[in-house]
Formats: sequence, structure tokens, C-alpha cells
Amino acid sequence: MDQIAKFVLKHRWWVIAFWVAALIGGGLSAGRVADQLSADFALPGQEGSDTQAELAESYGISSELGYLPVYTGEITKKSVAAVADQIRAEGVQVIDYASTGDKAFLTDDGRSTYMLVYGPEGNGFGGSAENVETALVEAGEANGFEVGVTGMNQLSEGNTATGAEEEGSILTETLLGALGALVVLLFVFASFLAFVPLVIAAVSILSSFLAVLAMTAVTDVSFIVEFLIALIGLGVAIDYSLLVVTRWREERNRGVANDEAVTTAIRTAGHAVYASGVTVAISLCALVVVNVPAVRSMGLGGMVIPLISTLVVLTLLPALLSLIGPRMDWPRLRKENHIAKGWAAWTRGVIRFRWIAAVTGLAALAVAVIPAFGVQIGQPGADSLATKGEAAETLHSLRDNGIADGVLTPMIMLLEPGTDAAAFVEKAESVDGVRSATAVAPAENGITEVVVVPVRETVDSTSIQTVTDVREAVKDEPGYIGITGLGAGALDWQNAVYKIFPFVLVLIAAVVFVLLMREFRSILLPLKAVLFNLISVAAVFGITVFFWQQGHGSEALFDIQATGAITFWLPVMIFAFLFGLSMDYEVFILARMREEYDRTGSTNYAVEHGLGRTGRLVTSAALILFFAFASLAQTPQTDIKVLATALGAGILLDATLVRALLVPAVVSILGKYNWWLPAPVAKILRVEPSPLRPDVQLPPGFDLDDPEPEQTERVPSLEH
Repeated sequence: MDQIAKFVLKHRWWVIAFWVAALIGGGLSAGRVADQLSADFALPGQEGSDTQAELAESYGISSELGYLPVYTGEITKKSVAAVADQIRAEGVQVIDYASTGDKAFLTDDGRSTYMLVYGPEGNGFGGSAENVETALVEAGEANGFEVGVTGMNQLSEGNTATGAEEEGSILTETLLGALGALVVLLFVFASFLAFVPLVIAAVSILSSFLAVLAMTAVTDVSFIVEFLIALIGLGVAIDYSLLVVTRWREERNRGVANDEAVTTAIRTAGHAVYASGVTVAISLCALVVVNVPAVRSMGLGGMVIPLISTLVVLTLLPALLSLIGPRMDWPRLRKENHIAKGWAAWTRGVIRFRWIAAVTGLAALAVAVIPAFGVQIGQPGADSLATKGEAAETLHSLRDNGIADGVLTPMIMLLEPGTDAAAFVEKAESVDGVRSATAVAPAENGITEVVVVPVRETVDSTSIQTVTDVREAVKDEPGYIGITGLGAGALDWQNAVYKIFPFVLVLIAAVVFVLLMREFRSILLPLKAVLFNLISVAAVFGITVFFWQQGHGSEALFDIQATGAITFWLPVMIFAFLFGLSMDYEVFILARMREEYDRTGSTNYAVEHGLGRTGRLVTSAALILFFAFASLAQTPQTDIKVLATALGAGILLDATLVRALLVPAVVSILGKYNWWLPAPVAKILRVEPSPLRPDVQLPPGFDLDDPEPEQTERVPSLEH
């Protein structure tokens, strides 16, 4: 760290010029990134994904139902055929009552009929979705029908009067997050220094976009990375800057020369930033090793965020502090001479009642974890996607007339050329939970499509049993290729991801444990950090299940009913990002505690002054990330709301209950054993050993940095 600081200070204009170029390049490339990103969630080697690939090649469509139009009026095969033919002109596949003769497409009163409309994979519907929706309505009205349109996509657009809501742009969300961050930074610094972390964040975000653009040249990158860079990148870059700038300011207030203060800040706080950034990047390896291209790309793209933020903070930030730091630190309404009195008093109270604090914190986490045992993996049900608007009203009218919500999630079965489709239709319809099965005319290559409509929507761990039952009923029949669809996709995710994810989790935890052993020169501190992080992430899953899946608060806060399930890709994302982001605070606090212990040999002093110096920073950093996630939660999609609220709740839980209560209590309980690293282990890790030694007892409130002479007189052994 000293070498990095000295290099930057010596070549600060070159460093600034490099990052200005990266900023300009990132700004110019940011608009192009979106066009290069992928929306493909294929899982190679899984039945649903492979069948979808064959479906796209044979029929040119996606297995995800695009639209479910409902027509009410005088139903005849002729009038229905006229509507369907007009819709097909938009380049979509339409399965309906007229072409199949299946009365399952009619409601109980015979006055309404629905159609299943499929479009090309990943590219909308033959042109634009607006064209298709307009055709659905115009074709129905031209033939004297009342028209309503529903479907999972339409329901997921949110609770609006028209069934659609304009998405907030990434730029708008980022600016909202930055505004919230600026308010916090102004409170922390009370000077123009508050703008410096925002400059660092801007450079980090745009440089990350530039790196992702380069990544898209060699591999597919998921569109979700765009959101992660803009909002998580904002929080991470500001958090890292906050730590370094605060330490620089602390050194300056001690009377240290500016460049020396910069060097000290990089050597201490910068080292914590380095350890934190690497830890976050390592935690995202949980996504990289998963054999799902989209998730792997999220991991690779996500790793760019902490790594580039760390690089910018360790190079551009010291250059700026050296050049303009003192001038920006005006009007200096807040000093950094002493630890925060409020945090010091709180920590002394926790130390005094450490056993009560530890038991209370662990009990609270245990209660939060309990709902996680009932998690359902899949995707939100129809009722949670929208409760009003045209899509919801159309679905309700279908239910009222005898057609359950299984029509939203039909399965598509593919058969080899020359196969008797009638036999498969009969077997599928004999399965409990199936409403109807309909064979479609063979494609040009002879592949035949059979559409199977379940009674209940197949969206979660319990309802997708119908998909499994249909597969079991037909898999041994000659000519069977496979079944795809929304429910089949959920099964694919269970097989491809969640069966191996516990092993991935253990691997990531072990790697992080070794890295933190080097950082803290301790065995117990990193062990405690990893265990607490895993428990806090489990607690966040419990809160997410309680709030969203069970609906205790989602309707009151977001007007969204209980989702009934957590979307299959969310748990992996939540773990990878939350495990790394919350570890930031652990590293910040424990690194400062280790530093204070090395100075004094007193555990309680280290706890009091370590948290006293970093408590306000951790709280401020948590608020900054929370504002970023709060802006992300304003998007209309339920999945993104779940992700944003889970990450936001996790950050607040971690920064308060875990870091402010459990960490100081447990470190105080463990005493001298916190700092122990035997020589054999230290030799393997290539760090200095930390042998056990008696704990120095210092009086509560003692401050080694206090210039008043009576401080050292209270502890004669420290007079030197």
C-alpha cells in the first residue's frame, strides 16, 4: 500500500489523465452497452432449455406465453378463425378454438374464448410488442368482440390502470441514489469533501461500463449487469471512498502533512478497501462457477464493480486528495480528532453487557431465519404481479367463468417427426392437474408441438409437480423429445443450480476465510466474520420470504399480494452480492480494531475505539447503499423490487444488528483469543504470527490519542 501511494503521489497527473480518459470512454460507451447485453437464461444440458432450443429452430417461437387474449361475444369457429388469422399476420403463433376444435378454449358460459399467442425467442413478437397488442384488440373489435389481454408478462408490468407502467431509466435511478448519497456525505463531512466520493463513483461506474463493453466482445453478458453496475457500483465506490477520505482527514487533523496523511490513509484504510474489494469479488465467484451462462455473466460483470472501484479508490482518490484535498475540506464544520462520543458510549455499554447483547442479537437473527425454511423457488404467482388493471381484470373474468390460472403457464411438448401426437395428447390429459392438451400442425422439419395447459399455474416448488408428472407419463414413449415452458424452466434451475449451490457456498466461505485470516492475522476473527455473514444472509432470506412470499407487508408497502415463491434466479444473486457487500463492513470495523489492538494490546480498547472510529462510517455507508437500492425498488417489475428490498434490508440488518451489536459483544467475549495466529499457520499464509499474550486492561473512556497529560497518568505503563 505504501508503494502504491508513493507511486500515485509521484505521478498524480498521469493517474488523473488515465482516469479522465476512462471516464470519457465510459461515457461514450455506456449507451452502446445496452445493445450488446443478452436476455438469454438458457441452461445447457437441461431438458427444458434444450427443448426450447429445438422449439425455436422448428417453430421459431419461445415457450414463454406472450399474450393471452380473451374475446367475449358471439363465439363461432368462423369468427374466432377470422380473429386468429388477422393476429397471425404479425408473425406470431396462435393456438385457438377454431384451429383445434377443442372446447377447452371456451368458458363455461360459452360466451368467451381465449387464445395462446407465442412469439419469437428473445426478440418480442415479429416487430414490436405494441403491434401485436394492437392487432389483438383491433382483430377482436372488428369481429364484434369485447377484448381483454392478460398473461404473465402483462401482469408483471405492475398495478396501473392500463396494465403498463413506464420503466424508470437507469440514469434516473442512479441520480436518485446519488442524491441520497450526497445528503449522507454532507452530514458526514460537513464540507465540500462530500463531492469527492461522488466523483470517484462516477469514474468507477463509467469505467465499469467500458470494461463490460469489452467483455461483451468475448462472451454474452446479462442485461441485469447494467442495473448492478449503476446502482451497486454507486454504493460500493462511495463506501470505499468514504473510508479512505475519513482516515485522511483524521490524519490531517493530527497535524500530519498532506502527502503523509494520504500515504497513511492508503496504508490503513486503503488496505481495508483492498481486502474488502477482493472479498466481494471472490463472493461473486459463486455466480461464476454456476453452470448457467446468464448467471455466470452476472458474476463476471458483478466482479468488475468492486475491482474497478477498488482500483479507482487506491489510485485516483489519493491523487485528488494530494492535489485539492485540503482546499475541498472547507468549511470543516466537523473534526476527526476524537472518536464519536455516541458510538464510544454505545460500545462501552455493549462491552459491559456483552453476554446479554450477544444472546439478544443471535436470538433476533434466529427468529428472522425461521421463515427461510419455507422458501419456495420458482417465480411470483399471477395474483402478486398485479391486482388491478386490464391484465388482472381479464384474468379474474376467466376465473369467474371456469378457467383457472393454469392457462398462463402452458407447457410445450415436442415430438419427433412421424410420431402419433394423439397418443401423447391422451396420456397428457390423463395426468391429474392437466386441463387440456392440444396437438399443433407439424413444423416444416416434421417436429410436432403439443400444448399442455395445467389447471394451476406452474410457478413454484409445489405447483411444478404437474410438469414432473406429465414428463413421467410420456418420457418413455417412442418419439418424445422433451417438455419446455415456465414450469419446466423452474425445474431446470433446481437441477442445474440449487443441487450444487450448497457446495459452492461452502467453497466461497472457505476461500473468504483464508483471505481474512491473512488480513486480520487471526483465526477466530475471520471465522466469526464468515459465520455471522452466513447467518445474516439466511436472516435476509427469512425476511424476504416473510415479506414477499408470505405477503406480510408487500401489499401495504407496494400494493403487491403475496408472491407465493421467490423467482428462481434471485436467491443466487442475493447471496452472492449480499455476502460480499455486508462483508465490507466487517472488514472496515475489524481492520480498525486490529490496528488499535496492535497499538495497545487491549481488546476492550480495540473494540471501543475501532467501532468508535468506524461506526458512523458504517452507518453512513449502509444508508448510501440503502438509498441506491430504494431507487432500484421503484421499478415496476416485481422481481427487481424483491432483489432491491432484499439487498436493502440485508445491508441495514448487517450494519445495525450484526456490526453494531453482535460484533463488539463477541469480540469482547473472546478477548485475547481474537488476535491469535500461531506461527505454523502464519508461515503458510506468509504473514507475521500473532501469539497469545495477556490482555492489557485500560479504563473505560481512555483515549491514547488524547493529548491531555492526565490520560497517560491514568495508565503509567503507557507514559512512554
